[in-house]
Formats: sequence, structure tokens, C-alpha cells
Amino acid sequence: MMIVTTDSIPGKEIKELVGFVKGSTVQSKHIGKDLLAGLKTIVGGEIKEYTEMLNEARQKAIDRMTDEARELGANAIVGMRLQSSSVMQGASEIIAYGTAVWAE
Repeated sequence: MMIVTTDSIPGKEIKELVGFVKGSTVQSKHIGKDLLAGLKTIVGGEIKEYTEMLNEARQKAIDRMTDEARELGANAIVGMRLQSSSVMQGASEIIAYGTAVWAE
């Protein structure tokens, strides 16, 4: 499955717009890791626990979006975007969305 953030795919022709597709997840970290992350905010530096959590969440959201596109018969997704929001303290929602297409 080809995924691009542009509205077209260089060297390919979009033959059919299949439809809007999306995938999302809400992720939180283990309370122990959350405490360690809280301590890190005091001394500064990258909070690796949250970086890992968000990387995992982005991949899950993209995988779910891709699965939905495949179910609709698409072979590519154009205009893909990622968005995040805080659902509650220590938990974030990540959503991936785009337009599923058939490209040749």
C-alpha cells in the first residue's frame, strides 16, 4: 500500500477515488513509566517513554487506516495526515486519515 501526503502520486495515475479512510488509537503508558516521565520534566531532556508511546500509536493508527483502505479495494492512500489530541492526563489519541484510491 503506497501512502503519500500529497494529492497525487508521481508517475502514477489515480483511476478511482475509493473513499475516506481513517485509523485511530488511544494510548497511555504504564503508571511506573509515567512517574519516570514526570521526573524527567523536572530535570529536562527527551521523555523517551512518551516518544515510544507516540511512535507506537502512530504506527497502529496508520496500520488501521491501511487495513480499512485494503478492505475497500484501494491500493494507495493520498493526502494522508496524522493528528493527535490529549484525551486525559497521560493518554493521547492519534488519528491517521486520508483518501483511499486505486492508482496505476
